Amino acid sequence: MLHAQIADADTQWSLGTFGGIAEFSRDRDEEVRLKQSATGAAAVTARGGIAIELSDDCRPFAFECITRSSWSQRVALCLPAADCAMNRRTVLTELDVDREALQPEHRESTLFDLGLGALQADLCVRIDDRNMVARLRSHCGRSVFDPANPAMGLLLETNPHRVFISRIGWIEVYQPIPPASGRSPDGPHTHVLPKLLNSGRTHAAIEPIPEGWIPCTHLYPQHPVRDGGDPFDSACHDSFQRMIERFGLSGCLAIKRRVVNAIGSGEPPSNLATTLDRHGRTGVRIALRQLKAAGTASPMLKAWLAEFDRTAVEDDADEAVLQHAH
Repeated sequence: MLHAQIADADTQWSLGTFGGIAEFSRDRDEEVRLKQSATGAAAVTARGGIAIELSDDCRPFAFECITRSSWSQRVALCLPAADCAMNRRTVLTELDVDREALQPEHRESTLFDLGLGALQADLCVRIDDRNMVARLRSHCGRSVFDPANPAMGLLLETNPHRVFISRIGWIEVYQPIPPASGRSPDGPHTHVLPKLLNSGRTHAAIEPIPEGWIPCTHLYPQHPVRDGGDPFDSACHDSFQRMIERFGLSGCLAIKRRVVNAIGSGEPPSNLATTLDRHGRTGVRIALRQLKAAGTASPMLKAWLAEFDRTAVEDDADEAVLQHAH
């Protein structure tokens, strides 16, 4: 699975923690250097890179999450909570030269841990200018968020590579840090959000990660509903459903199959509505949105949407108004 996904330009990746994350993606026509081994894989472009090295206790969990009007899909590569911890430094700390850098020309550059205290990832920057290394070194031992510490201003001025590291791999980002008022660039980039970091959470609450497991990396295979008005990609959808079958939690597909069969046989939603917990209702909503996106023609589908997913019905109404206006 890892080898297939690293070779697929439509798969996106992230690594980090809640509030501090590095993302890697590449264009279909972008030059890339791929590497695969018995236990890992890597991809490097001119804008960034990713390397994954799986340990024996790593476990993938494939799942879908509800979004405002659609759904997302991802695979979390997890480690047991007892085995995922990184260094959890809380002050800016100079490390060593980055001998593990994905490109040889970066292996004499110096790593600095930003000291953000995350459990499952060290959030670092890589500096190749010796003068800047010396300047940053003089501000180590203090939080980068300390108003009296000029380190953050230096980093924004320097635009260093960001290197976010976990127990099963790392992502390198070579693109500039966007200004506070700017949007992140397409392709590899990072987000560091202090308020979310301060929550101490390791992942978003909507992710159904089993207790005792911590996500260290995520991969996001191609979604069956792409931007630009492309039709629903049933092959892409079926591919991820097979990933859920193989790597998902036990029974997570059962509720979706129950919904599909019920709508196909004309069963009203009231037969199911009173027997579901929160995760079950989420599974129903995702199944309904997937049926709708696939163009399922069923008089019963709208009734189910009205019962379980009024947002989708409201979106339909909004779309009808817009079409009438045009």
